[in-house]
Amino acid sequence: MEIKLEKDAEKKLVTSIKRYVSENLDIEIGELQSSLFLQFCLEEIGPVIYNRAISDAQTYMQEKAMDIENTCFAADSTYWAKQDKKTAQRRPGTGKR
Repeated sequence: MEIKLEKDAEKKLVTSIKRYVSENLDIEIGELQSSLFLQFCLEEIGPVIYNRAISDAQTYMQEKAMDIENTCFAADSTYWAKQDKKTAQRRPGTGKR
C-alpha cells in the first residue's frame, strides 16, 4: 500500500524533518535527504500506523454496533402509560385523584 501525500503536506513534513534533525541531532541535512527519510517512513512505518488505525476504527464501530439497542432504543406503547400517570395525580384543591 502506497501512501501519497499532497505537495503542501509533503513540503511541510520535509521542512519539519530538517528542523528536527538540526535541533535534536545537531546535523544539517538538505531537502533531498529529508525527502528520502520521509519516503522511508511512509513506506516502512506508514502501513503499521495505518493498519493500527483501521483496527482501532473497526473495534470502535463493532462496539457501537453491539450497543445500538441501548443507544437507539425507544420504549413502545407508552401512550396509555402516560395517560394513566396523569389521571393518577391528585388535582390541586380537590383532594381527588
